[in-house]
Amino acid sequence: MAAKEEEYYKKRVNTAYFTSLISITLVLFTLGFLGLLIVHAKTLSNYIKENIGFEIIIKPGVKEADVIRLQKQLDTRNYVKTTEFITKKEALARLKKSLGSNFVNFFGKGNNPLLPSIDVRFNAAWANNDSISKIEHQLLAKPFIKEVYYQKSLVQEIDRNLNKITLVLLILSAVLLIIAIALMNNSIRLTIYSRRFVIKSMQLVGATRGFIRRPFVWKGMMQGFYSALIALALLSGVLAVARENLPELASIENSQMIGIVYVVVVLLGMAVTGFSTFFAVNRYLDMNKHKLYF
Repeated sequence: MAAKEEEYYKKRVNTAYFTSLISITLVLFTLGFLGLLIVHAKTLSNYIKENIGFEIIIKPGVKEADVIRLQKQLDTRNYVKTTEFITKKEALARLKKSLGSNFVNFFGKGNNPLLPSIDVRFNAAWANNDSISKIEHQLLAKPFIKEVYYQKSLVQEIDRNLNKITLVLLILSAVLLIIAIALMNNSIRLTIYSRRFVIKSMQLVGATRGFIRRPFVWKGMMQGFYSALIALALLSGVLAVARENLPELASIENSQMIGIVYVVVVLLGMAVTGFSTFFAVNRYLDMNKHKLYF
């Protein structure tokens, strides 16, 4: 009879542990997925912003050496990511490629009314209307620059939409984090509930609170660690599928940020399960033995 009761008790404990492991894994997977989404959204935001720039149109008759000198000056600026000098011939060739040779022939043989230019791309932090406007005024003060061209409305629209998306993701992350901690805490408490008689028995035979807590907290942290490893395996599978179906993802991926998300998932899993176990065990250590049955 005692053997059957012990087997039944072990089965309940194992079931509670397995259920808790699965619950924590799903919660960590959801948090990790949202983390990856935020990381890729930020990387995508920077990628879009760094492809925003403007075209500096040079006045006719300016020496090529002066234009190249200006380009080198721009390359030293902290707001510039890349620059490209486009000669009159290159500008005509690009126009011919995009509009066709028939349209270009309209200029007449040997005629090229196009002007040389410098194509500038900004670093993400400077790719907004206020910064670009200041840079535009500085450049227009130079005597050999005819015009600075960029799509102001497009820059403003991109900036506004990216800010909205970032805000929504941050709010969603905060809400989900609170829910996740609550769910993980409840899962741990259910697991400890199934061991409440063991905790109280150890206390009654004279074991100290620290001695009783230590193995439970360690086991809880390891449970969080194993759950995190399973969650990371699932996240890696999702990333592999995403890369296969979206090859463009490789160009905006940031391995370092993905690594940080993975580390945060592991640390969060261990920290939450460790603290939850600590407080759950304390609850039963402070509880009257007669209340264990309720």
